[in-house]
Amino acid sequence: MTTAAKAQTLVGLYDAPEILRVVNVWDVVSARAVAALPETKAIATAGHGIAATFGYDDGSTPRELMIDMVGRIAAAVQVPVTADLDDGYGDAGETTRLAIAAGVVGANVEDRLKPLDESVAAVEAIVKAAEAEGVPFALNARTDAFVRAGHRPVQESVADAIQRGRAFLDAGATAVFVPGILDANVTRQLVEGIGERKVSVIGIPGALAASEYEKLGVARISYGPLPQRVALTALQELADSLYAGGVVPQGLPALN
Repeated sequence: MTTAAKAQTLVGLYDAPEILRVVNVWDVVSARAVAALPETKAIATAGHGIAATFGYDDGSTPRELMIDMVGRIAAAVQVPVTADLDDGYGDAGETTRLAIAAGVVGANVEDRLKPLDESVAAVEAIVKAAEAEGVPFALNARTDAFVRAGHRPVQESVADAIQRGRAFLDAGATAVFVPGILDANVTRQLVEGIGERKVSVIGIPGALAASEYEKLGVARISYGPLPQRVALTALQELADSLYAGGVVPQGLPALN
């Protein structure tokens, strides 16, 4: 498929009645392993995971390094790839252009609770850049209304997320990513306030199952740094076993 066709496919996956489940990857081999599964409809990169791969703190990976990695991932798989592009690196429009040129057809871009007008302007820049490239880019505009909420009441975060989410959709975003541990009541309010099939969530310990979010009208669930954490835990457990005199298990699939 062309880049534009992959982008349109990704947009359709957000709109579909089934929740879009994306298992986040951080390099080419992890992307190929996930893409090999018949259930995989799209690939999402994990900014935290890519940062950790190169020894950076989350949110501090240089743009050229991030674009290079997400481009390698996009070139390695046939399904649409949506990338975590942090906060757009100070020029969300140009970052989007570079990502599209690398084969990426969607992205998460964080607002980091910057003033609303600045955050909306970034969304508008992304949409404008994608239109100039002729690609229906699937922007999963992220608001940090919960993860950067501090100690404010939950209902204030709900109201903030709804205000920002509506503004992002009006500016052309495909969906609104609201990371945090969202229970059924809060999720229901977000879906009612932002829109059916317009809210994206993260699956972390304490969150609901994907099937529960689907019933509530959520469009997408991703898993952030957790898949990499699980993989690293398995590596560390294997190393511990080998140091203790164990052996490598038999029957391992040749995934690399």
